[in-house]
Amino acid sequence: MLIKPNPATPEGQAIIELADLMDGLQERTGEWPGADACTILSEWLSRFSFESSKDAAAQATGRAWVLRRWDRHSDELTLWSDKASALAALAQHARSCWDDVAGKNGAPYRPPADDRTAVDVYYGPVEDRCDEDYTLRAYDVLRHEDASRILSLKDAQACTEANRAAVFHPMKGPDDEGLPCIEISGVLVFAYLDAGTEAVRVSVHLDTADEHLALADGTVPVQVDVEDATVFTHPAAPPAPPVSERRALLGWLARLATRPARVRRQGGS
Repeated sequence: MLIKPNPATPEGQAIIELADLMDGLQERTGEWPGADACTILSEWLSRFSFESSKDAAAQATGRAWVLRRWDRHSDELTLWSDKASALAALAQHARSCWDDVAGKNGAPYRPPADDRTAVDVYYGPVEDRCDEDYTLRAYDVLRHEDASRILSLKDAQACTEANRAAVFHPMKGPDDEGLPCIEISGVLVFAYLDAGTEAVRVSVHLDTADEHLALADGTVPVQVDVEDATVFTHPAAPPAPPVSERRALLGWLARLATRPARVRRQGGS
């Protein structure tokens, strides 16, 4: 999936402006001359500050797959959230140009249905590639957080910032023994489909939770909701009084509300 810059943010606006500058260079010269491209990038990068606070801690928020594909007419760079999506896009390009390789060097006349096979057949051995090739590499996406701010469940702003900083850890591939997980301030919430129990399973792990979330007894307060029903709370909420007691209490309050107020006399009778 392509990453779309958000024009409402300074960073997103800057990326869009850079794309416009490079498109303008392409229209003027028909290519990206190295000197002109370097000048544009140098001026663009000077608008950013890459200094980080000594208290800032780097956190991996996921991985991005960078696909570069080039031939005699183009040089394209795209970002993808997973390897399979990047390969699917590359295979789509290969199939659209399949007439160039059909029937040559043992290539079938129809492109294979499998994306990996289609890419391998289309591009052929690495040593035989000339004007057309590609690279596909994975990079960690990092984020720096202000470690000086103390998290508190009573601080709405701190909770909002922690929620915005939540990280999703997907499975990296079919052979990955891990499970999809959301991480929020050290709390790990696994949600996955379990064929063994034939159910959607949710597992919460608190061993690595931020120490500021803990209560005086060292436990972390948790509330679990399914749809509109709360199925678990810790610490446990005080039990509700029996229905008969609640009715008696409501009836007593109703009678109290309708009882005429007594006027206290002052002075003699």
